[in-house]
Amino acid sequence: MQDRLDDYISRHISPEPPLLAKTYRDTYVRHLYPRMCSGHVQGRWLKMLTGMINPRRVLELGTFTGYSALCIAEGMCPEAHLHTVEIDDEMEDELLERFAASPWADRIHLHIGDATEVIPTLAEEWDMVFIDANKRHYAKYYELVFPRVRKGGYIIADNTLWDGKVAECPQPTDAQSVGIMEFNDMVARDSRVEVSILPLRDGLTIIHKL
Repeated sequence: MQDRLDDYISRHISPEPPLLAKTYRDTYVRHLYPRMCSGHVQGRWLKMLTGMINPRRVLELGTFTGYSALCIAEGMCPEAHLHTVEIDDEMEDELLERFAASPWADRIHLHIGDATEVIPTLAEEWDMVFIDANKRHYAKYYELVFPRVRKGGYIIADNTLWDGKVAECPQPTDAQSVGIMEFNDMVARDSRVEVSILPLRDGLTIIHKL
């Protein structure tokens, strides 16, 4: 049923632009763990959310093959810039080539390195942050970016339902599930924000800084 619903949704939303369709296909042909790629349905959400928020400065943690970055860039106004951080240095050439082929080449800035080390070096005030990097460190990312998010800004976090494991009792050795649960609990307790979770794909949390 879920597969049929996903197919139905894909046929009734805005089409996937050609560059994104190629990115999605290349991800599945060339890379391990292609499921990490956002895909058509979530990608259209990211593009639309970006347009609604209308940010001037956007930070993305976890670039992978660049699909979500391209969706965010597509939704940005002409004056906006996106800084995206990817830990895998072997992805650099592929990402730079892909971004250069996009209409937003001069507004996407790629940083290679560990997000926990890169974030403090970026002297920006963020209007929007998209977190989709190492699940073990979501709480740390939140602590690092929150002071730099402007009042009224947004933090969006992916994979926050984690295949439903957040509703179970994970083993202590399951560091990714534990990390997501710690992040979810931290955000739920934070009186400085309002929070909603979309049960889209693997869970998309939208955090509004009050």
